[in-house]
Amino acid sequence: MTAIPVTGAAASRGFLRRFASQEALLALAVIGLAVAVGFVNPRFLAYRNLADILLGNAYIAIAAIGMSMVIISGNIDISVGALIGVLATVSGSLAVAGAPTAVAWLVPLALGILVMAAQGAVVAYLRIPAIVVTLGMLSILKGGLISVTGGKWITDLPQGFHLADLDVLGVPMPVVIMVAATALAAIWMRDTASGRAIYATGGNAEAARLCGVNPQRTVVMVFALHGLFAGLATLVYATQLRVIQSTTPSGLELTIITASVVGGVSILGGAGTVVGSTLAAILIAEITSALVFVNVSPYWTDALRGGLILATVIADIIRRRRRAARGWRT
Repeated sequence: MTAIPVTGAAASRGFLRRFASQEALLALAVIGLAVAVGFVNPRFLAYRNLADILLGNAYIAIAAIGMSMVIISGNIDISVGALIGVLATVSGSLAVAGAPTAVAWLVPLALGILVMAAQGAVVAYLRIPAIVVTLGMLSILKGGLISVTGGKWITDLPQGFHLADLDVLGVPMPVVIMVAATALAAIWMRDTASGRAIYATGGNAEAARLCGVNPQRTVVMVFALHGLFAGLATLVYATQLRVIQSTTPSGLELTIITASVVGGVSILGGAGTVVGSTLAAILIAEITSALVFVNVSPYWTDALRGGLILATVIADIIRRRRRAARGWRT
């Protein structure tokens, strides 16, 4: 067989496709917004403000990694915000009760895996839609947390509990965890059979089954991993606080879902990357901060978040239809 040389035009088109990927566009948006707002108000580019954007939202980016996996598998979870609130309360309570720091850090990870794996099993084996299962869990976690704790504040946290105060070679620990978690998850999803099985299950569960993938087991695995990342997000979130309130953070699940969808994860399943969700989480946090610096009401944040979701979902549907039309013609 004769190798077909790649023409300059074809190479250029390949480069443009890579350049115009969702991740590249998000990275350019993050940089472009910073430059534009910095031009209007130079204080936006101050190190303290940029550090606050990253440090204060690293936990959202970490939680969005697991959410992205769930959505790629063809499911969704709306209980993650409540779960993070519960796990933060458990972690803080253990620390104040005198439990070893390692226990206060590891218990949220284990509980996150257990709770989410149980939800995944119900979704996978009882065939109940994920939105119904996670809506029920949202109510259980929210109501249970308030009933048990009365919404009390957890104070006098030991200094050793604050993992977020540490740094690695001058880089704050929340940023280190966010970057490491994103990189490892991206490599795993791209280069391993179990990672690729998530895409196959979300794209077409029946076709995945015929190719040797077990969709039920894959869904349980995805939810368990989602629980791990929710626990990791809790660890970053809780150890940044000096006082933990025993309530669930308002609207947190919507922010996490928004980061995943805006990051390029198809709400219909089967497509997307965790790198995009991390960049989108940073962009959303940057937009929220930018509104303050240009004297726009922060109440516009919710409207912008909703607009981003709608625009991304519509763009994804149009892209899928065009792909299907090209496939039909060929």
